[in-house]
Amino acid sequence: MSETNLTFTEHLEELRQRIIRSLVFVIIASILTYAFTDKILIFLSKPAGRLVFIAPAEAFITRIKLALFGGLYLSLPLILYEVWGFVSSGLERTERKYALLFSVFSFILFTAGTLLGYFVIVPIGLNFLLSFSSEYLQPMISVGRYTSFVMSLSFAFGLVFQLPLAILFLTKTGIVTPEFLSRNRKYTIVIIFIAAAVFTPPDVITQCLMAIPLLALYEISIFLSRIARK
Repeated sequence: MSETNLTFTEHLEELRQRIIRSLVFVIIASILTYAFTDKILIFLSKPAGRLVFIAPAEAFITRIKLALFGGLYLSLPLILYEVWGFVSSGLERTERKYALLFSVFSFILFTAGTLLGYFVIVPIGLNFLLSFSSEYLQPMISVGRYTSFVMSLSFAFGLVFQLPLAILFLTKTGIVTPEFLSRNRKYTIVIIFIAAAVFTPPDVITQCLMAIPLLALYEISIFLSRIARK
């Protein structure tokens, strides 16, 4: 076997080991999180109040989902570290510094997005949706549906907060320019509202609550891309 093939094989083996370690991190963190699912449920249910479960296994499955979501979040810094460790071997010293900073800020932005989703967007969206109740139509919120609603919104905001980093990376690699981003702003607005409709429940208020931060992040990204190009 040639040296090139051996090097490629070694890279594949390193990737396999890092993926396995990342999965182990998630499993261990999920097991630890499961012990606190009752407290997590109490915390998450504050905007909605009393919750019910309408299927025999719903309460158990909800705890499993919470444990996996919490385990993934707690493992995210370690997963990003594994990603950085894998890609850094092929990078120059300056590029390694940027890759490490990218990982750190990615976690910070993801956390900021999830916090905004839970503390701001979820209560507003929930109040709007529950405002359609009446004397003859009372809400009875399922714990499974509710936690899925909260986690999907929080996770979606965590993802969209990666937009500045994504555009900064595309600018650094020369794929996009600030002029390109500014020139295509109107198309971006349409795409943002479509994405908001996909990631949020089917109501206009929640869709706008996601679209507005996305538009702000896009403008911030244009500003950062101008700085990155200098």
